[in-house]
Amino acid sequence: MAQRWTDDMSLSRRAMKAEFLDAETELKLAYAWRDERDEAALHRLITAYMRLAISMAAKFRRYGAPMNDLIQEAGLGLMKAAEKFDPDRGVRFSTYAVWWIKASVQDYVMRNWSMVRTGSTSSQKSLFFNMRRVQAKLEREAATQGEVLDRHQLHQMIATEVGVPLRDVEMMEGRLAGSDFSLNAVQSADEDGREWIDTLEDDSAQSAELVEDRHDTARLRDWLVVALQALNARERLIVRERKLREDPRTLESLGNELGLSKERVRQLEVVAFQKMRKTLEAQSREVQHFLV
Repeated sequence: MAQRWTDDMSLSRRAMKAEFLDAETELKLAYAWRDERDEAALHRLITAYMRLAISMAAKFRRYGAPMNDLIQEAGLGLMKAAEKFDPDRGVRFSTYAVWWIKASVQDYVMRNWSMVRTGSTSSQKSLFFNMRRVQAKLEREAATQGEVLDRHQLHQMIATEVGVPLRDVEMMEGRLAGSDFSLNAVQSADEDGREWIDTLEDDSAQSAELVEDRHDTARLRDWLVVALQALNARERLIVRERKLREDPRTLESLGNELGLSKERVRQLEVVAFQKMRKTLEAQSREVQHFLV
């Protein structure tokens, strides 16, 4: 155990001393790994963002897993992110890696906590990592209004808050029941004692992540608008109705509106996508030229 703790601290110290990559260097390393399989570039990219992996792994210590194991899983998620990352999309690697790291650590926790080994659907995962926090918040809000929620009301409100079926909430409640302490219990008898819920880290996106996500989303939206402008009116109609609607229209429906056969609409759709791809690739080259 002492050796593992020492290894853990050593890895953390090395990660904290790693370089910070600017966007230009990060992009060059990503291209070197993707196009040339340059292992030195991969190692440099992984090392630079290991501090991010360790920081995210630390958020899951409260689930009882050894920190060293959490860091290893976070590192695996970081490596998966590097393997699948596409630098042509114009998104920062750190933004992309966050989701792979979090998914890898969450899957490890779900696999190794005996109470939840029977299932790990997205609904169950969301409940496992958020149910107690959401429950405490709802109970606290009800208490401020002088209300007392019965078990069924509370379960329904949790289901709505987390966005999962009621039956999943009831099932997870049974799995998490037992020796858990109330998250609203205070840590000490002092009047200023904090509730246990106050010690839990918020799993929601942090400010830096939100800023990066909004920046990347805005950039992708702008690129899409430019690509659509390269199409003629009929091509834009086909792309919009086929790919940008919640309920996409059929080739036959569009053919009837435009007075064309289904096959002709399909051909126009293919041509439109080819034009959009060329426009997006041209924009990508312009960005790369600007960075260089």
